[in-house]
Amino acid sequence: MADKQKFAFDKVNFILLAIGMAVVIIGFLLMTGPSSSETAFEPDIFSVRRIKVAPAVCLFGFLWMIYAVLRKPKTNQTDYNNTTDINKEVQ
Repeated sequence: MADKQKFAFDKVNFILLAIGMAVVIIGFLLMTGPSSSETAFEPDIFSVRRIKVAPAVCLFGFLWMIYAVLRKPKTNQTDYNNTTDINKEVQ
């Protein structure tokens, strides 16, 4: 296992990022709807869903993705022991 590459993210980080991305996409989909034109006014553009709920869902998704990026992967105890043994041999 000594030549196994160390990545900044593990599988859980990528899953959390995917969940956050899906939540952001859902938030943007909640913002969609009919638009006003020059001839007709659509009052739905000021609905609670499009003005308050959808941006809150997007914000939650972005915060979730920030947590997924900042989350530190768990290290195995055996990996820690191997690196400390190598450090002792070098000194």
